[in-house]
Parts: sequence; C-alpha cells; structure tokens
Amino acid sequence: MTGQVDKVLDCKGLACPMPIVRTKKEMDTLTSGQVLEIHGTDKGAKNDLTAWANSGGHELIKDEEENGVLKFWIKKG
Repeated sequence: MTGQVDKVLDCKGLACPMPIVRTKKEMDTLTSGQVLEIHGTDKGAKNDLTAWANSGGHELIKDEEENGVLKFWIKKG
C-alpha cells in the first residue's frame, strides 16, 4: 500500500475479540487522519474490523491477505 502508515499493530495468533480490543486501544493513541496497519490471523477479524471502523467513524482503506496473514489499514476518523 502506498502512503504513510503511522503505526503497525501485530495481532497475529489472537482470537476475537482481542484484535478489536487492541485496535481500539491503538487507535486512541493516534490523531485524526493517521493510519494504523493491523496484522492478524483470525478470519473473523475482517468482518469485525470493518464493522468496528464504520461504527467508529474510521475508514478501512484496504485489506489483503498474504501468506495466511490478514492485513488491514484503518484511517482514524
């Protein structure tokens, strides 16, 4: 992904709801417009993070899967 990533959060090996809990905590440390890159292995994370980002007024810029690792980029609203 092009563009600046302000922080990377490693949630690999964590089951829901931990990726969301950790993501929320990290997002609280960012300022509006900053981007958090999240790495996870829990298949439910995609739906959960998408719903969480929408409900929180954040933007899920992109998500992809690479070698079994799910990667998400969320811009803080």
